[in-house]
Amino acid sequence: VQLQASGGGLVQAGGSLRLSCAASGRYFSVYVMGWFRQAPGKERELVAAITSGGSTYYAESVKGRFAISRDNAKNTVYLQMNSLKPEDTAVYYCAATNSVLGDLRPSVYNWWGQGTLVTVSS
Repeated sequence: VQLQASGGGLVQAGGSLRLSCAASGRYFSVYVMGWFRQAPGKERELVAAITSGGSTYYAESVKGRFAISRDNAKNTVYLQMNSLKPEDTAVYYCAATNSVLGDLRPSVYNWWGQGTLVTVSS
């Protein structure tokens, strides 16, 4: 699986962005897809994930503000980010795993996109 993330940019606090991650290769629909982020000096963290059936996980810091979705027909996963805060500033990565939704470790994600930078100004 090859992943290509897009949609990052500069936005003011309170604004919105939608990230997209297009996947190539077979069997996209069976993978758990996740969005991670990594801010300077911090560890990479799982922000949101979604199963093939649509079950989701969100980090506490983004609940109620971010929404993950997927379109299996288009081999694409999305991250809608609303009410953005300066602390959301990071490089965002999409990733795929054949592990389970509840495993939050980056190490279980087998395939990674290249990352897209989100900068939220105050």
